[in-house]
Amino acid sequence: MSWGFLRDLLSGVNKYSTGIGRVWVAVVFVFRLLVYIAVAENVWKYEHDEFECNTKQPGCENVCFDHFFPVSHIRLWALQLIMVSTPSLLVVLHVAYRENREKHRNQKLYKSPGKIDGGLLCTYLISLILKTGFEIAFIVLFYKLYNGFKVPRLVKCDIRPCPSTVDCYISKPTEKMIFLYFLVATSCLCIVLNLSELSYLIFKYSIKCCLKRYTKKRH
Repeated sequence: MSWGFLRDLLSGVNKYSTGIGRVWVAVVFVFRLLVYIAVAENVWKYEHDEFECNTKQPGCENVCFDHFFPVSHIRLWALQLIMVSTPSLLVVLHVAYRENREKHRNQKLYKSPGKIDGGLLCTYLISLILKTGFEIAFIVLFYKLYNGFKVPRLVKCDIRPCPSTVDCYISKPTEKMIFLYFLVATSCLCIVLNLSELSYLIFKYSIKCCLKRYTKKRH
């Protein structure tokens, strides 16, 4: 899979973001996207081939692997990256709509089409809420699917067609667990950044509205 589109999207939305938003983009690009491409993919590359059970019963190893890894960690991480980055597209599309509207009417309708105010502010806030929601949903999903954030060295499987309870061994469990903790930590950091930016924007524009009302009353 090419991650060029995601990189371009993050770079494109960066110029419309606040300072906190730019930090979020940096965290996603450096600590998540680059780590995923450069390191994490190789850690989980042969996870099925390196999953071993102490039985030669045909089909037993496959059903045990499917039971303990219903969705690959790395594919779930990739899906999470896509989902938490996609809401940023709403901001880019809204700015494009503003620019296109000015172009068709051939007149200046906005002081700056990329300035976060009015309808664009609402779109930006919605994108932050969606990103935060996706982050939390994926953390809960990881926890539920894998019964926590640990990767055991040994799992016991008694699912048919296994003849009895067999021992199955997961490859590189410590390395995988470290990356899983890293994933959860970066997700939590992104949640904090999103909530901080959301609070900052709401507070900033609430103060701005209050000042406008106060000025009107004075006049």
